[in-house]
Amino acid sequence: MSHWAILSGIEANLTAYEAVLEDIKRQVPKVTELYILGDVINASAASEKVVERIRNPRIGELVPQVCKGWWEEQVLMLHGFVPDLEPNPLVEKYGVAAAKSLWDNISKETVSWISNLHFAFMEFDCLLVHGSSLSVLEVLTPESSPLLLLDRIARSNANRLFCGRSGQTFRYHIKDGSLNSHVLTLDGEEVSQTFNTSDSLAIGVGNVGGTPNKATYTIYSPNTDIVQFRTVRYGKSKGFGKS
Repeated sequence: MSHWAILSGIEANLTAYEAVLEDIKRQVPKVTELYILGDVINASAASEKVVERIRNPRIGELVPQVCKGWWEEQVLMLHGFVPDLEPNPLVEKYGVAAAKSLWDNISKETVSWISNLHFAFMEFDCLLVHGSSLSVLEVLTPESSPLLLLDRIARSNANRLFCGRSGQTFRYHIKDGSLNSHVLTLDGEEVSQTFNTSDSLAIGVGNVGGTPNKATYTIYSPNTDIVQFRTVRYGKSKGFGKS
């Protein structure tokens, strides 16, 4: 029986990642697949140690399946793998110094590894992605409009969309919905399409490394469709728990 652990946003925090791995080992039933939905790194020198740990799991550990996140996309922009945007998202959010730090702290070997990461994973009727089915950069939250979420789910032909960009844990249920699209071509012909969805979920999987001493991630069973959000507290006198 499949049992997934889904993480996002390690953000170069190796201590937080190790704490989550320990929590995963304690799960019953046993976790069979480990997905990391991007933002493994950030602009710090600690990024390389996290990448090395992910790429070299210890004996008996799951081999993580990793897709691109916002930080990985910034690396690819800096190195010319994808078209740069104006204004540059990294410079606009963190400044020129952060862009230089990202350049200086990510090795060419890691850049090559990032360039081979997938955009998303499609398993059964589940899409697992950092941002949305449209873009790595897009943020889906519980405050996103039902129309937008329905559109992003319909685009992927999935019924379950797992995303990590917001850093939040949430479960957004769309019981029934439909989208009508109309495309007017250059010769004036209008093409119409209707997408119907039922019992769809958008699920925020949390953030591992962004909040000191507190990591959140998601456990999901595709066989039972049960979603469980986990909170792992780490550091001195913190112990472990769930929410």
